[in-house]
Order: sequence, then structure tokens, then C-alpha cells
Amino acid sequence: MEISEKLGALEAVLFASGEPSEAVRLAESVGVDVKIIPTMVKLLNERYSEYGGGLCIKKLEDSYQMCSREEFSANVRTALEKKRSSPLSSAGMEALTVIAYNQPVSKGFVENVRGVDSSSVINNLVEKGLVEEAGRLDVPGKPVIYRTTPVFLRTFGLSSLADLPVLGQEEFDMENHGDGG
Repeated sequence: MEISEKLGALEAVLFASGEPSEAVRLAESVGVDVKIIPTMVKLLNERYSEYGGGLCIKKLEDSYQMCSREEFSANVRTALEKKRSSPLSSAGMEALTVIAYNQPVSKGFVENVRGVDSSSVINNLVEKGLVEEAGRLDVPGKPVIYRTTPVFLRTFGLSSLADLPVLGQEEFDMENHGDGG
């Protein structure tokens, strides 16, 4: 298979999967070394840009996903007749922050940090696809633990969790001690 055929195969696999695909799986399916996948993705993205295409391939940690380009999001939304998703509440953003920086964590951990019941907030984050179940703790009651998803990374424009902003000491003190501590 020539490089153009392999690029086409990679494009087809990414298109058909619809979900993030690990680089290792992509390499196996296309028949190339995994180290070549980033270069192939770059070539495909350059092609899309050259002809003003509506697609791009995003890197999400060790995976890649074909997406529509941001500048066409309104068109896609209209075509799919989806209503604009509701923004996250401040409670949702708090819980998401706790999960993102401490994952995987249980609902109890989130509630301990926030100081309030977080069941409905976490359920809302799961419904939006920003967090997912990551297993259960090996303690009595076996509580579910949560982690962020590739949707979280894509929504916040991150390639990996390493791209999360570093929390300063002030934020840490406020989150863990409040103003009464």
C-alpha cells in the first residue's frame, strides 16, 4: 500500500469510528509503525486546511478523533437540529474541577471538597459526557469513582490532562480551608 492509500485508510478508520481511537489501534489497522501516526495526522490536517475542508483530526491524549472544524459548529448544530447545550452551572464547574484535578475520585470525595451533596451535579456531568465511571473503590460499599472523558478534553481545548492550568496556592487554600480555617 502506498502512503496515499495509507492516508486514505487512516482517514476512513477515523471517520468510521466516530470516537477517539488510540494511536496503537490506528497503526495496526493501517499497517504502519505507531510513530508515523502523528505525521500522517498532520498531513491529513494540512490537506483539510489547503482546500478549506470542514474536518480536522484532534489529538486527545494517546488517541485521535475526526471532528468538524470549530468555525462550522453553527452549521453542524443547525443541520442536526440540536439546541445549544446548557452551560455548566457554577456547581457543575466546581465538581468538574475537583474531578479533573484529583481523578479518579468518588462522589464522596467531591462532596467532601465542595461541602454539599453533589449527586445531581455529577449525574449532569455524566449526561453531558464530561465525566464517566472509572470503576469502583475497593472499600465497603464499593463506591463508583469518576474520571474525565475525551469530551472533557475536546470541550476545554486540551490535548491531555497535563494541559490543565496549575492551581496556585491561593486556590488550594480557598478550596481546602475556606475563609473560616
